[in-house]
Amino acid sequence: MKTDRLIALTTYLLNREIVSAAALAERFEVSKRTIQRDIEILNQAGIPIISTYGINGGYEITDGFRLAKQLAAPEDFINIITALEGYTTAFKDNSVRTTLEKSLTLLPDRKQHIFLNLSSSREGLHTDDYLYSFDRAITDRVPLTIRYIDSSQTETERIVEPLALTYQWYSWYLFAYCRTRADYRLFKLARIIELESVPNSFTINHTEVSKLLKATLESDKRVYHTVRLLCRKEIVMQVQEYFKNGEITELDNGDIILKLHVPFERMWFSLLLGFGNKVQVLEPEEIKMELLKKAYEIIELYK
Repeated sequence: MKTDRLIALTTYLLNREIVSAAALAERFEVSKRTIQRDIEILNQAGIPIISTYGINGGYEITDGFRLAKQLAAPEDFINIITALEGYTTAFKDNSVRTTLEKSLTLLPDRKQHIFLNLSSSREGLHTDDYLYSFDRAITDRVPLTIRYIDSSQTETERIVEPLALTYQWYSWYLFAYCRTRADYRLFKLARIIELESVPNSFTINHTEVSKLLKATLESDKRVYHTVRLLCRKEIVMQVQEYFKNGEITELDNGDIILKLHVPFERMWFSLLLGFGNKVQVLEPEEIKMELLKKAYEIIELYK
């Protein structure tokens, strides 16, 4: 409904600085002309939206403006509580638990029917401690020295300026500016073996961290392979569960050929080993050889 879109558009602008018409059109799945008409209606309703032109132009709401009316619907409170409960299973933060308790008092009669449990995100013994330490360092803008082991098992010591925590690819990561590499980096928490605060301040004023994080995620420098797997019919469902978004070719006998474009990483390589003789790598040759090497090593271990 148009009214719902106008409310959502106002809320969206309140939570951001300048947003382009193109970005708003994409967000609300309408044309730029529709966005322009919506902005005109909101201005006429007394909401002070400023338009700026140029490469970085767009729309923004005047600083200091706040909506006087309560716009949250019962569904909004349920969504907030669902998200907060899921967050508390992943990260033990007393302030979040306090927020959750406050929100529960606002829960309407309508019952919650989605429950999130992210406790599996706690990858190691130090996950909670690290999350807390990094969260404090981010809030207080405190640089850290970390000892880090990368995917090739190389250990380095880095001085970083922590900016955000993110849960990606089934793991927690620290997003930080690495002084050692003079660039923004993602550090997997499970690979950090030691951290210590540095007695000085940030060297850079890192603005719009969400955009910096997005740019880093999009500049994926991992080496990708096109992999073709022959999967036996009795494990087709399990394979599709773990290897999502693959191209599937069904064979007459019920087997499938699954084509994937993936980076060479331990997680899915371990899955291949776990499926045993029910999954056969057809290509590329280097992954077939790596599997064969691991198989011989396992045989030698248990002789």
